[in-house]
Amino acid sequence: MPESKPLAGRVALVTGASRGLGAAAAVRLASAGAHPVLLARTVGGLEETDDAVRAAGGEATLCPLDLTAPEDLERALAALGARFGRLDILVSCAGVLGVLGPAHQIADDVWRRVFDTNLAAAMRLIRAADPLLRRAAAGRAVFVTGYPPARAYWGAHAASKAGLEALALAWAAETARTALRVNLVDPGPMRTRLRAAAYPGEDPADLPPPDRAADLILSLAAPECTAHGRVHRP
Repeated sequence: MPESKPLAGRVALVTGASRGLGAAAAVRLASAGAHPVLLARTVGGLEETDDAVRAAGGEATLCPLDLTAPEDLERALAALGARFGRLDILVSCAGVLGVLGPAHQIADDVWRRVFDTNLAAAMRLIRAADPLLRRAAAGRAVFVTGYPPARAYWGAHAASKAGLEALALAWAAETARTALRVNLVDPGPMRTRLRAAAYPGEDPADLPPPDRAADLILSLAAPECTAHGRVHRP
C-alpha cells in the first residue's frame, strides 16, 4: 500500500461533515485513501465538502439527514452496512451550542435540542455503528468533545459534552479487549461557525483553522493507532 494512502479501502462515517472540523476531517481522511460517508443536515454544505474531497483525489457518499431523527439514522447505518459490509472509522463531529445563559433560565426546548444533538445522537450512533465497527479489522471511533468546565452560562452545552465524554469512555472500557479503539478529541479554539456564535467579539483571523485537529483525528483513525479511551488535544 502506498505510504501516502494509509487508509486506502477503508470506509469512514463523518457526522457534522458540512462544515468546520467535520468537513476538514472528511477531506483529510479522503486524502489518506478512505471513502468518507458525509452526514449532515445541510445539503449545500455536504456538496461543498464533496467538492473538497474530490479536489483531494477522493470520492465520498453524501448522506443528508438530521441526527436527531432516530429512525432516519438507523436506516442510514443499515444502508451503509448493506453496501459496505462494515464500518472502519466513525468520526462524530456534529454538535450544537444551544443558547448560552444562566442555568436557572435554561428553556426546555434548548435543553432538548442540545442533548438530542450532542449526546442522544452519539448514543444512537454507537448503538448502530458498534456491530459494523466490530466487523472491521481495525475499527476506529473518534468523538469531538471540548467545553469550558465550570464556566458561567455554559450549563447546557457543558453538561451535554460531559455526558458525551462519559458515554464514549464507557464504550471504550467495554471494547478494551476488542480490535476497536475509541477516543475523544478536544480541538480547542478553532475558526468555526460554532466558535463565532459562542464568542461574537472574537476576531476569527486570530484563530487557527480546524486543520490541526483534523490531523489528530486522522492519526487516531489509523489502523496502527493503539490509543484507547483517552481525550486528546492538538
